[in-house]
Amino acid sequence: MHLSDQVVEVTPLGQAGFRLCFAAITLYIDPYLSHQVEVIGGSDFRRQVPIWKAPDQVDDADWVLVTHTHGDHCDLATLIPMSLASAKARFVGPADVCNLLREHGISDTRIFPATDNWRSLGPDLGIHPMPAAHPQIAFDEQGNWLCVGYLFDYGGKRIYHSGDTSLNATIIQSVKAYTPIEVAFLPVNEKNHYRDEQGIIGNMSIREAFQFAGDLGVRSLVPMHWDMFLPNSVYAEEIEAVSRNIKPPFRVLMNPDRI
Repeated sequence: MHLSDQVVEVTPLGQAGFRLCFAAITLYIDPYLSHQVEVIGGSDFRRQVPIWKAPDQVDDADWVLVTHTHGDHCDLATLIPMSLASAKARFVGPADVCNLLREHGISDTRIFPATDNWRSLGPDLGIHPMPAAHPQIAFDEQGNWLCVGYLFDYGGKRIYHSGDTSLNATIIQSVKAYTPIEVAFLPVNEKNHYRDEQGIIGNMSIREAFQFAGDLGVRSLVPMHWDMFLPNSVYAEEIEAVSRNIKPPFRVLMNPDRI
């Protein structure tokens, strides 16, 4: 079997978090496996998705990818116990994420910055950080992105996890430069006035995510960032209704177990 046809096992963790199992590598993206957002933000932010596994029991991580510093993506109550349970795990993230991890005791030898180039994670698996607009594209002092998504190349099979992002011409052109992309993980918790008033930075809408996936020519769209917190939620029925009426030229996979 050519690697581009190889199945990648998926465990959805809620919000934008996923566990992806490739043939030789197990990696996590933005795992949120605690109640820390509720502790900080109050009961409105009680998690609606059960914790898949206690972070101190996650002992199989080879790599952990973080997209930005917000607590539902860079959760130190998850990442620090994971770093102890998965003692060989290495971490990738923007510079401010890397600094947080160092400050909380993760060795610098295990931390790698998310810069604008390809990085090998293991046999036949590479990643390329991509810009994310949350809500705008922002840069650190070295000119590197503060919020990112990740493009994976698995022996020719390309998978895109956008992180938290709105859409603009730069985002679209940056990702389209790497087509064909087989699978896209895209947020659907739209930005709107009422969320702005609560300090919630929304992302693209369901319709934007569908159109972006169509522009990329993907075979499968995985909607994300719709299920964890009620003030920032989208009903699964809304996503399914858009899919049913638009009839997109790709599959819509809600909480898939493989891609």
